[in-house]
Amino acid sequence: MNARDDHAPSSASRPQLIADTALRLLAERGMRGLTHRAVDEAAGLPQGSTSNLARTRAALLEAAVGRLAEREAAVLTPEELPLPQRDRPSGAETEAAAGAGAASGVAAGGAEVPALAEALSLALHRYLTHHRELLLARYELALEATRRPPLREVYDRAGRAFREPVVAMLAAAGSAAPERHALSVVAWCDGVLFSCTAGQFHAAVPTRAALRTSCAELLAGMLPGAGASRGGTGVAGE
Repeated sequence: MNARDDHAPSSASRPQLIADTALRLLAERGMRGLTHRAVDEAAGLPQGSTSNLARTRAALLEAAVGRLAEREAAVLTPEELPLPQRDRPSGAETEAAAGAGAASGVAAGGAEVPALAEALSLALHRYLTHHRELLLARYELALEATRRPPLREVYDRAGRAFREPVVAMLAAAGSAAPERHALSVVAWCDGVLFSCTAGQFHAAVPTRAALRTSCAELLAGMLPGAGASRGGTGVAGE
């Protein structure tokens, strides 16, 4: 599934409906507006339905975090991501490719930048144009997690599912410090999303082309041989 808008699937199960409604209420009303009764009313369910599924507020918040992770994972499908290391040539093939790159004066990282920049910019643009509700709900949950250690654990566990693929992609692209570079990439992406949703740049969404160029510029400082590839990423945006 490749969810492209803020609305949850109409065929969602009751647990999904409740969690999706909780996310919508968080985006619309903030943390104070999220109650079991409010979820029942907004979802059109009999009173007590949400309490039957999530008896405590903590359980309701954890359900919301879990559903948020599911829906955010669908923003960019696996088929749209650059191939991970395990799917790339290895052994003699890798050495031959590296030799060819060295002979031409271009390191492996230079070839990886366009694909990585394309994937990152695509995800960012989709979030900003079609998934603002998810972003606002995520910010509410992130702040609440700072006050609730059990929720923090659930939130962080969900976050690892997004961070680890970035580490793998950077390692595959030749990063000498994929964990550190992943921190920079994820922090930059989070900063762009927040600034363009709730910060100083909320009035206008950057174009795909602008996001792609910025991604390439960021990656150029991390990947060997990537500097030469920066000029080739200015494709027209969507």
